[in-house]
Amino acid sequence: MTTITSLSQLDPNGSYTYADYLTWRFEEFVELIKGKVLRPMAGASRRHQNLSKRLGYAVETQLRHSPCEMYFAPFDVRLTRNVGAGDNQVQSVVQPDIFVVCDPAKLDERGCLGAPDWIVEIAAPGNLKHDTRTKYDLYEDNGVR
Repeated sequence: MTTITSLSQLDPNGSYTYADYLTWRFEEFVELIKGKVLRPMAGASRRHQNLSKRLGYAVETQLRHSPCEMYFAPFDVRLTRNVGAGDNQVQSVVQPDIFVVCDPAKLDERGCLGAPDWIVEIAAPGNLKHDTRTKYDLYEDNGVR
């Protein structure tokens, strides 16, 4: 099997799964939405990092006496509604800026399997449509509360 190190090695019309995603060796982070590979995610800006830090602190403070846990990107969220949970079945893998999981059974060393309880995406002008439409709809379809 050929090692995939560049997006140009993938079929832009192809459909991929988490099993495929695990074999890719890209330098940038990508997301897989309904089997389609989406653009590489740019590194977070300084403003984005500051917002993430402040929001994370506020969320962590609220979760202090809760069984829920907060995570930051990059940490895979494998969305499984209407598909099986096997690596060859999962077709959507995202890396939300911040997410909260209250069911520890959804967590493993690779991330979250199933819908987190809460997701925060810090939208930037360059990814506004992606975060507010594409990902919002995906999260809603997969049962993110």
